[in-house]
Amino acid sequence: MLTLESLSLTHAGRPPLRYPDRQLSAGAQAVVLGPSGSGKSTLLHLIGGLQRPTQGRVCLDGNPLSDWPEARRDAFRGRRIGIVFQRLHLLGALSLGENLQLAQRCAGLPVDRSRVQSLLTQLGLGALMHARPHALSGGQQQRAAIARALVNRPALVLADEPTASLDDDNAATVLDLLLGETQRAGAALLVATHDARAKARFAAHWVLAA
Repeated sequence: MLTLESLSLTHAGRPPLRYPDRQLSAGAQAVVLGPSGSGKSTLLHLIGGLQRPTQGRVCLDGNPLSDWPEARRDAFRGRRIGIVFQRLHLLGALSLGENLQLAQRCAGLPVDRSRVQSLLTQLGLGALMHARPHALSGGQQQRAAIARALVNRPALVLADEPTASLDDDNAATVLDLLLGETQRAGAALLVATHDARAKARFAAHWVLAA
């Protein structure tokens, strides 16, 4: 489903980041591990089409995402890839439901309010559909970000350091949600982290060198 081939990225004045060839099957779950500076977050950006590699190729369901221009990558990502960023990027001027509806619009999909309500209810946020993000607790905002990543029924979900700065109980809750909800949705999951608590929850480890 996801294939990485000869992937590398070069920034001026920095050593190139080179990644091993990898494959992730449909519905599979894996964690990307490595020290700071090893390129974990950058790898998610390359897979998600937020950046283009200097060399190599990213393919998702046979689509050569890394070969496409930005506009085509953006459209594909909106429909097929869900991303949970380390900074959640919920828009404070919109309600929780409107944040999810915006994700549908940005993907060129019709607004499906029943899908939004159903997903928020599954994640224990149904009563907060009309609340603004600032009115939510940190854990509720994290669940909202997961809901936004899943709303368009993606084939792949990427999560960047989802347990950073969380205590043990909240970290376990977030991991339960990510693993459980992506499995329920039939989506593959790739998590980048340096958190040993997250590492222990995954059988498949993609280890990056410093």
